[in-house]
Amino acid sequence: MEGPPSPEPDDPPASPEQVFEDAYRECGTAVLGYALRRSASRDDALDVVAETFATAWRRRADLPVDVDDVRPWLFGVARHCLANVSRSARRASRLGDRLADALAGTPLPDPSALTEGRAEAQRVREALAELAPDDRELVTLIAWEGLTPAQVATALGVPAGTVRVRLHRARTRLRALLSDPADELEADRAQ
Repeated sequence: MEGPPSPEPDDPPASPEQVFEDAYRECGTAVLGYALRRSASRDDALDVVAETFATAWRRRADLPVDVDDVRPWLFGVARHCLANVSRSARRASRLGDRLADALAGTPLPDPSALTEGRAEAQRVREALAELAPDDRELVTLIAWEGLTPAQVATALGVPAGTVRVRLHRARTRLRALLSDPADELEADRAQ
């Protein structure tokens, strides 16, 4: 008995990866257009598209198989991504406003003064590097860490009188290292 021929098997179902790849090829430009028309900047739109397809990849098992359903599904994901970008921009704006209010009345530093300060700090560091390690430690404990000579004596385990004498000598050496040779010439001429 011969019945009707068995039906030919349809194409095997596409894998989620293949469905994603097809969705990207078919709808990538449409999603970009959707995002460009709704974003404040091109960069924001590109971020939305990237996040949309990253979400689609993570949820590739949920992608509709029917091509006609993929595009609206992707637009729904893009809509949520746009909302996230918008919320993030609002939060950043509110934070900026709060910072501006908190810093209102605070004078802005002069950029040239900042540069001069950095140059002077570099000069001091270079002069400190030329001191002997013990002298450098002594000077920085006093100047940078705010310790008194008595506290430095405790920290270094030496008598306070020794600290005072060594501090005087270290400061004299540091002053000499920091002095400008032109200043010394003027001082010599004035004498």
